[in-house]
Amino acid sequence: MTPTPLLGSRTLDRQTARTLPPGPKLPTLVQTVLFAGHRKTFFPRLRARYGDVFTIRLVPSSRVVVVLSRPEHIRDVFTTPPAVMHAGEGNEVLRPIMGDHSLLLIDDEDHARMRRQLMPAFLGNALRGYSGMIAELAQAEVESWPVGKPFRLHDRMRELTLEVILQVVFGVTDSARLAELRPLVDRIVSVRPIIMLGGFYPRLLKFPPWRTYLETQRRVDEILYDEIARRRGNVAGRNDVLSRLLAAGSWSDVELRDQLVTLLLAGHETTATGLAWAFHELARRPDELAAGQRAADTGDDERLDAITKEALRLHPVVYQVGRRLTETIDLAGYRLPRGTTIMAALGLVHADGEHYPAPREFRPDRFLSEDPPSAGSWIPFGGGARRCIGAGFSLLEATEILRATLTRYDVQPVRPEPEPARPRNVTLVPSRGCEVVVTRR
Repeated sequence: MTPTPLLGSRTLDRQTARTLPPGPKLPTLVQTVLFAGHRKTFFPRLRARYGDVFTIRLVPSSRVVVVLSRPEHIRDVFTTPPAVMHAGEGNEVLRPIMGDHSLLLIDDEDHARMRRQLMPAFLGNALRGYSGMIAELAQAEVESWPVGKPFRLHDRMRELTLEVILQVVFGVTDSARLAELRPLVDRIVSVRPIIMLGGFYPRLLKFPPWRTYLETQRRVDEILYDEIARRRGNVAGRNDVLSRLLAAGSWSDVELRDQLVTLLLAGHETTATGLAWAFHELARRPDELAAGQRAADTGDDERLDAITKEALRLHPVVYQVGRRLTETIDLAGYRLPRGTTIMAALGLVHADGEHYPAPREFRPDRFLSEDPPSAGSWIPFGGGARRCIGAGFSLLEATEILRATLTRYDVQPVRPEPEPARPRNVTLVPSRGCEVVVTRR
């Protein structure tokens, strides 16, 4: 649920560059294009040629990026003190959208403090309190699907996960306010990469389409600030995330706004896409679909959870996460200088036959065996102090949506051949939108 865009680092001089792992000699712009549009094939080819650790260079300023693909190296990244491995400063491009207090933009003690305040809303009893609301929204959505007619399931998943954020996270239930928010928030979450350029070049914010996007954002902010004001001192009996945050911590209005927008942008597309890939696989495997339907009928949440986990393994929604070194360290057999960007290639780990026999096959039973994959080899939510705070919420949401769908429908693909992944912002989505036909069981 927490995507990390390209992280910045200063250009390294020739002396320090000799300490770097090998990598392609292609022009920086070519490497950037291949990374942005073809990382799922580009990275495996680089690993096959240069080994488990390699270097690429990305724009702007020919940024040096060291890519890791072994769990033990990535574990070192996740367990290194956050003060040495910065993530927040590399997300500066998101500041105009998410705000100065976003969990994705801050580092060190500020990040630790903010994370402590957020955690109570995403643990234990709090998560269980959301399940009924999510189930109700999921049931209403799947009942509206066109039976017997092809449709793009990814689009419907995006609509549903957006509704979950509006009602379960933001706590908005007034029908008139929801009607106003839906199209506004849809434009916010559909942010294009060109809009993010405004984070690098603030002068662009004065012109369309950047100005138009910010105008939409201001109207959403007005509504969020009004919801925060209404909710203060009036959270009794409410189970939404915003109310729990208000009840559990001391927040300024701006801090709350920034966290809500962060949860919106980090948790919407990622969860919707993971679910689309799960249905993409179930639709093409009648035996796995039947097993999932039995689990939905009997309340076997472990299998539904395993379906989601295997979909996230086979089809990593976010292929990599990054950190920026604030000091020189030894890592993966290299002496890496301050300013280097470290990129953990989650997708390479998930596709490695050393950790997953027959890695290209969809096998949810991997996560139900007596010897399931190790935590270090299944890392779709990242790890360490920057692990996605909404991981539990996302898995809960997926379980309820799978249950609502599989108790009602058989699911078949429109075309039998698999849909390849294509990049959409920082995620990898089904190229045809997960085209399916559903019929009543």
